[in-house]
Amino acid sequence: MLVTLIVIIAVVLLAAVATTAGLVTRSRRTKVPTRPAPPVVAPPKEAEPRVEEPAAPVVVEPVPEVEPEAPVVEKPESTASRLVRLRQRLAGSQSALGRGLLALLSRDRLDEDTWEDIEDLLLTADVGVAPTQELVERLRTRLRVEGADAGDVRSVLREELVHLVGSDLDRRLQVSGADGRPGVVLVVGVNGTGKTTTVGKIARILVAEDRSVVLGAADTFRAAASEQLTTWGERVGVDVVRGPEGSDPASVAFDAVKEGIDTGADTVIVDTAGRLQNKAGLMDELGKVKRVIEKQTPVSEVLLVLDATTGQNGLIQARVFGEVVDVTGIVLTKLDGSAKGGIVVQVQRELGVPVKLVGLGEGADDLAPFSPEAFVDALLG
Repeated sequence: MLVTLIVIIAVVLLAAVATTAGLVTRSRRTKVPTRPAPPVVAPPKEAEPRVEEPAAPVVVEPVPEVEPEAPVVEKPESTASRLVRLRQRLAGSQSALGRGLLALLSRDRLDEDTWEDIEDLLLTADVGVAPTQELVERLRTRLRVEGADAGDVRSVLREELVHLVGSDLDRRLQVSGADGRPGVVLVVGVNGTGKTTTVGKIARILVAEDRSVVLGAADTFRAAASEQLTTWGERVGVDVVRGPEGSDPASVAFDAVKEGIDTGADTVIVDTAGRLQNKAGLMDELGKVKRVIEKQTPVSEVLLVLDATTGQNGLIQARVFGEVVDVTGIVLTKLDGSAKGGIVVQVQRELGVPVKLVGLGEGADDLAPFSPEAFVDALLG
């Protein structure tokens, strides 16, 4: 019985100890903090498509078209004004010849030495041997008969110089055609004489006379010639027909004349190549140009341009061109730059055709119809 009681007490004690140990054990257990549950995130709403607001239209202001500036069309100088300047320019460059002649002829005694001095002065001025001898003979005869006082000497010398230069020659430019077709002026000469510039200046003379003009740039071997002529044409408002560099000059001449006919122009002026390589080549080229032009209308004028300062070289050129083409008139350029005005007389005798125009400087209107009276008056101051 006692044993039984002891067993019961032991069991109770063991149970109590076990309970206590469990409590202690639970009290010493580290409390692990509970991790908070992640917040419940609602699934993202499907993004609504973004509607771009239309951008405001960019208003581009129209750029006004700038028309190319038209070249200023000039009003060329009148013929009357040119003649006034002709006298002024020639008086400056040629008066030494006139003063020298007057001084010699006004001597108290006109002996053989004086007449020789007169001949030398004329020859130095490029008058030429035959014209010089002719003039001296006429002066000797008249002064022997009419006396040699100062007034008479001047009057006689003026009359004889005008006669020598040729007051009876027809110096009008033949710039009109027949049957309503334009006149055609063919301009020839060696490069460097001012040929292309002369074409432009002739156009200005005709425009000043209210004539309609077409220019033909048939000097196709020099690109600068076509450009130069185009500039001249723009300045006075006339059409210029040109072709590619190196193209057939006769073709360009043909087209220029055709345009002149189609547009009812009064005059067509054709610039030609001035390559004096040999007479045969020059003859073939100029001959072809003239033949092609005359399939449409006759050539009314052939002007030979010569540089007055070249003296005897100019005369050689005149002979060659005179043999190649039927020259009808002469243009002497740079006459104001030469003291040898006698070239006017000599070249006329050489070719048998008149000087029709003279160049007096580099200005656009420094080309004037040649007047024997104005020329002689300038010589005599």
